[in-house]
Amino acid sequence: MVDVPDEGDVATYSRTFTEREVEQFADLSGDQGTHHEGDRPMVHGLLTATLPTKIGGDMDYVARSMEFEFRRPVYVDEEVSCESRVERVDEHDDRYEIAATFVCRSGDDEVVLEGRTEGVIFR
Repeated sequence: MVDVPDEGDVATYSRTFTEREVEQFADLSGDQGTHHEGDRPMVHGLLTATLPTKIGGDMDYVARSMEFEFRRPVYVDEEVSCESRVERVDEHDDRYEIAATFVCRSGDDEVVLEGRTEGVIFR
């Protein structure tokens, strides 16, 4: 049986990205911008976006669309917390269609990333 979230459910996840992870993501993605190097490397936006995708992965959620608004940079060794809220759950014979919003904040409570996603959880 699939554990499907209810409308209004909230999930959170926090982490701190390391310089090594930024280097690995640069190698993997090919994004070698100089702002991702040096004394205070900036975390790639799409690496930061792995916070809401981790929450989706915990639900076995398959995203169909994701919208991101990157509000301010994240730097290595800076903790970021993501909160995702289920806005809609539509039940079908073979799947649940889910819509959710998310907001990611730095340790000083500044919004660094927000967005929304729609997708499915298969039965």
